[in-house]
Amino acid sequence: MSDVKDDIESTGGGDAGDGGHGGTWLLTWLILAGLLIGCGVGEALFRAYDGQVPAGITGGFEFVGNTFFMSLLKMVLVPLVASSVIVGVSSIGDPSQLGKVGGCTLAYYFTTMAMAVILGVALVSMIQPGDPHRDGAGIGKEIINKGEEAYASESQDTRKHIEKTGEGGLVGAFKNIAQQLIPSNPIGSAAEGQLLPVISFSLLLGVVLTAIGDAGKPLLRVFESLFTAIMKLVDWILWLAPIGVLALVAWTVARIGINSLFGPMLLYVITVLAGLAIHAFIVLPLILWLFVRSNPYVFMHQMRAALMTALGTDSSSATLPVTIESAETEGGCSKRAANFVLPLGATINMDGTALYEAVAVVFLFQCYGIELTGVQLAIIVITATLAAIGAAGIPSAGLVTMVIVVQAVNGSLGADAPHLPLAAVGIILGIDRILDMCRTTVNVWGDAVGAKIITRIAPDEITDQAAGGPLSAMTSPE
Repeated sequence: MSDVKDDIESTGGGDAGDGGHGGTWLLTWLILAGLLIGCGVGEALFRAYDGQVPAGITGGFEFVGNTFFMSLLKMVLVPLVASSVIVGVSSIGDPSQLGKVGGCTLAYYFTTMAMAVILGVALVSMIQPGDPHRDGAGIGKEIINKGEEAYASESQDTRKHIEKTGEGGLVGAFKNIAQQLIPSNPIGSAAEGQLLPVISFSLLLGVVLTAIGDAGKPLLRVFESLFTAIMKLVDWILWLAPIGVLALVAWTVARIGINSLFGPMLLYVITVLAGLAIHAFIVLPLILWLFVRSNPYVFMHQMRAALMTALGTDSSSATLPVTIESAETEGGCSKRAANFVLPLGATINMDGTALYEAVAVVFLFQCYGIELTGVQLAIIVITATLAAIGAAGIPSAGLVTMVIVVQAVNGSLGADAPHLPLAAVGIILGIDRILDMCRTTVNVWGDAVGAKIITRIAPDEITDQAAGGPLSAMTSPE
């Protein structure tokens, strides 16, 4: 299979569009321009229509962004995930090496998510953005009432989904993860866009195809060829990113306006953004430097296309093709690590979502004047981590799984103690989309850091030795 792998090295590793760094830089600037122009257009519309932008206008932006960009990215997701995981597993080869890579990957995911949750709980407990007694800036009864009205105005299907999610509690979160890991019908799960069952099945199939030796090589060549073709298709789709990002950001800002981030919710927004910034610019870079001993901010710059796409699309799953492309071509991640770590990370590694859920839940309890003990904060740390794993990589998924955390905390309160109503999530509904864009970016950055770290364990021997870079010096051939 070495000839096919050599083909992947030569054809799948080009930068978007023209195979050179100039194309990547041009695409980067175009996506950045799309973000800024979309924000400006959205804010101009919001002000021009005094916050009541006609549905025809916002719907037009949503249609362009979702249909001509997001749908194309989602179209390649299932074949990309299946082929990349199978190729990644087969390239690792030795089952014991696969166990080492998988164990280290999962350890990284759980550790960084737990760190993110603890950081979020510490910040929100210290800043107390929901303190109803803060002079002139507290969350008053009027804000709470408006929040509950906003929740009531959501569609009946949405409210039923939220309430059903909360009923399962922590046990329901475990069951959800287990059912996805052991799918009864992986093809049906793929048709529904569920990536974790696809990954689970692909992992097993990759191991089997490697174990049976020559008999599995023909099918492995098919998946290797499919992966190369999908990555070339991603190259083409990426050139639609500036238009798609512009439309999606304009749609978001036109509905809620930039001013929604200020006022009584300002301190809450600051708390969330501060937590995300500390985790993204200090915690994850420190972890990367400790394990790889390279400049983490250079790597962040190399991943710029994926990070900006995540910010614009608000979906780590939809960003996955761009993340793999950037990690392999710009970030110096091995194909073994990228193909294995990134699809799994886009599904279960949600640092930003975990931090956000912790901050949001404590904030809501503060708004209602319900004091939480150390035990209840510990419950938030545990359940927010698990709920984040079960959150799909789609816009605002964390808002839905947040009710699992709320219900877990409510269950720990005494029967006579006040409980937080699920309608309380309406308080943060208005600004969730913009904050979701930021936490999705942190999710993708956490995945990329994981792929860079695992590259030390699972390098591409030919690539590393040919490059003569630091990676080949740090790792020995398998």
